[in-house]
Amino acid sequence: MEYLEAISLKEIASAFMVLFAVIDITGSVPVILQMMERGSPVKAFKAAGLSLVVLVAFLFIGEVVLGLFSVDISSFAVAGALVIFVLACEMIFGIEVFKNDGPPGAATVVPLVFPLIAGAGTLTTLVSLRAEYAVVNILVAVVLNVVVIYVVLRNLWIVERVFGKGGVYLLRKVFGIILLAISVKLFTTNLAILIEALG
Repeated sequence: MEYLEAISLKEIASAFMVLFAVIDITGSVPVILQMMERGSPVKAFKAAGLSLVVLVAFLFIGEVVLGLFSVDISSFAVAGALVIFVLACEMIFGIEVFKNDGPPGAATVVPLVFPLIAGAGTLTTLVSLRAEYAVVNILVAVVLNVVVIYVVLRNLWIVERVFGKGGVYLLRKVFGIILLAISVKLFTTNLAILIEALG
């Protein structure tokens, strides 16, 4: 009952957009298509299922894991904002900072689930969002994003045909700018909390 009372469509929409921008499954379409062209099959249901398990697990135990290292949510959110900032720079300027250096084979898991979908940026964002939104709203946003991931992976060629290579490229740049703004907001909000706590 308490969870139902905490449900907010505004928070769900906001968390959904943040995660959608960080995961950037549409921006990853060219990478995934290139993997498939090289003979690495992608299983949409398996990828979506594994992503859901990883994201939900980290959403609930991420704070516990941080507690083992005596790190609070606000501190992690500030660190997360820096990671998101780097991801945004990757998307906007076309540079590569996070290397996809997993073992060969098992393309559905590496690099699709790790690190393209549930990478450092996504996991950091999940814990960072807990400093801003109710867990139930983040959970709904995660599930909705996984549904989008499944639909996109099931229809990769259609997505590329609809948006075109130029459209996918443009989406990546637009979401990069959105991420940049999100990182600044996360940084300033949580840094203010930390400064206030020190004071």
